[in-house]
Amino acid sequence: MPMLDDLRRQVEKMLEGRDPGHDFEHIMRVYKNAQKIGEEEGADMKVLLAAVLLHDLVVYPKGSAKRSKSADDSADIAEKILEKRGWPKATIDKVSYCIRTHSYSKRIRPVTLEAKILQDADRLDALGAIGIARTFSVGGSENRKFYNPGDPFWKSSREPDDTVWTLDHFQAKLLNLQNTLHTKTARKVAKERTRFMRQFIGQLAKEI
Repeated sequence: MPMLDDLRRQVEKMLEGRDPGHDFEHIMRVYKNAQKIGEEEGADMKVLLAAVLLHDLVVYPKGSAKRSKSADDSADIAEKILEKRGWPKATIDKVSYCIRTHSYSKRIRPVTLEAKILQDADRLDALGAIGIARTFSVGGSENRKFYNPGDPFWKSSREPDDTVWTLDHFQAKLLNLQNTLHTKTARKVAKERTRFMRQFIGQLAKEI
C-alpha cells in the first residue's frame, strides 16, 4: 500500500534516536507480527498496519507519572497525521481506537479485531529471543541488577521485583503474557517463544 509506505518513512524519521526497546525496529517487528496475524484472522489491513506504525509515537519513561498516557498521546498525534493526509474520519477513529487500547499498563480488553491484533503483535515482541534482548536492554538503561543473587529464580516466597532485578520481569510479566493474547495465531507463536524463554532461564540456572 503506497500510502502506508509513505507513512512508514515519516514514522522512521520521527523515531530517530529512540531507545532500542521502542525504536523503529520495534515498530517493524510488530508490523511483521501484525501482517501475519491479520492475514490469518481476516483483519482490515489498512487500519491495522496504520495503527502499528503509529502506536508508539509517544513513550514516556518507566516510572514516569505520565507513563499511562503514552498510548492516548500517541493516538492524538496519529489522528492529526492522518487528518493531514486526508484519511476518512471513520478510518482514523478505528486506527485511534487500536492505539488507545494497545497498552499493557492500561489493562484494556479491546473490542475490534484490529485492536486485538495490535495488542497481540506488540506483546509478541516482548517474548522469545527478542523479548530477552529487550528486557535486559531496558534493565541496563535503568541500572538494574541482572538477578537477585540470594534467590534468582523465585524459589522462596519472595515477590518478584522487576524495578530492582531484571530477571524478575520474566516472572512478574513475561512468562504469563501468552495468557493475555486474543488470537489463535498469536497464541501459537507466543507458546513457542515462551518455551524458548523458559529454556533460557534453565540454561542461566546452570551458569550461575
